[in-house]
Amino acid sequence: MKEDFFKYQAQTSPNPFALEISHAKGSFIFDINQKRYLDFVAGVSANSLGHNHPKVTNAIKKQLDAYSHVMVYGEFVQKPQVELCKILVKNSPDGLNSVYLTNSGTEATEGALKLAKRVTNRSEIIAAKKSYHGNTMGAMSVSGVEEQIQAFRPLIPGSKFIEFNNELDLEKITTKTAAVILETIQGGAGFIAPTNNYLAKVKSRCKKVGALLILDEIQTGIGRTGTFWGFENYNVIPDIIITGKGLGGGMPIGAFIADFKHMELLKENPKLGHISTFAGNPVIAAAGYATVTEILTKNLLKESLRKEDLIRKHLKHPAIKEIRGKGLMLAVILENPELTANVVFDCLNKGLILFFLLFENCALRVTPPLNISDEEIILGCNIILDSLNTNCK
Repeated sequence: MKEDFFKYQAQTSPNPFALEISHAKGSFIFDINQKRYLDFVAGVSANSLGHNHPKVTNAIKKQLDAYSHVMVYGEFVQKPQVELCKILVKNSPDGLNSVYLTNSGTEATEGALKLAKRVTNRSEIIAAKKSYHGNTMGAMSVSGVEEQIQAFRPLIPGSKFIEFNNELDLEKITTKTAAVILETIQGGAGFIAPTNNYLAKVKSRCKKVGALLILDEIQTGIGRTGTFWGFENYNVIPDIIITGKGLGGGMPIGAFIADFKHMELLKENPKLGHISTFAGNPVIAAAGYATVTEILTKNLLKESLRKEDLIRKHLKHPAIKEIRGKGLMLAVILENPELTANVVFDCLNKGLILFFLLFENCALRVTPPLNISDEEIILGCNIILDSLNTNCK
């Protein structure tokens, strides 16, 4: 199977892990030799409830028995879609009361950008340096790492970039600006959190000049940072939310959320202003609803913060410079990239899955399932510490 993997399947990195997967359950993934791996990555923040969670699996099976795809998005009334949209609105601030489901976080970015241009009748988008919002042409146009996007230029014109947490740059937001798009916590850059009430100051500037604030909650949302939406930690309410990853409990999904009166603009001038065939697939929407319901009913929001404290308590080592992030979205910053790579692959051999961040090569990604047990957290932390001791001699 591994030989065919490299022969027939397109690769996106020079050295993939290439684990041959047999099955997965809870916080563990098993290879074809039945070796067990503790998953500290959760499908890059996507498997909110771990693997093969019974509530999610049962929701999928039940919906499959009823119907799967029946019509392009937005034409038929389908219970899983309606239930998911309703629970998202019920857990969002007033004014964020209309949901457009998509197939991925990247597609949610595209929809949010289109909506902002439609609402404001402006074309300029301001994003942050070292940002990442997806890999389609529109999303890359507002992603601020030239090394990642230069090979694909020309991109969509009209984007400008500011430094995250730099208040002096806010003057670049003007009456020409349709929207400012920011990650609530910068992900690929190294889990950089906003400081000094930065996001609220961005929103204030946007309001002053008539621009919209789009917050990318693809990683920070759905309980990962201790509140339902990450921005709830930072005294700000955006005009548009982008979500994805953990929303589907391991299934491919995204959404953008805005005021109903703004979303209405996608219906006319032009009609079908934003359309998608498979967005809101009922099987995936059922998984999303089950995931969100479980996170809320099992109090996993507060648990994310308690488990963050547990990780910080146990992950102490001279080679760890700092631990960034919030809740169960953590980046362990080591002394140099070589040590980071060695620890990732050494931990894999020891039965712990870690991963890298896009643009911060000294970071270990620690984004386990929200329902990971304390014992599993301590086990994973001990494997990291053992690896650091081995590789720092």
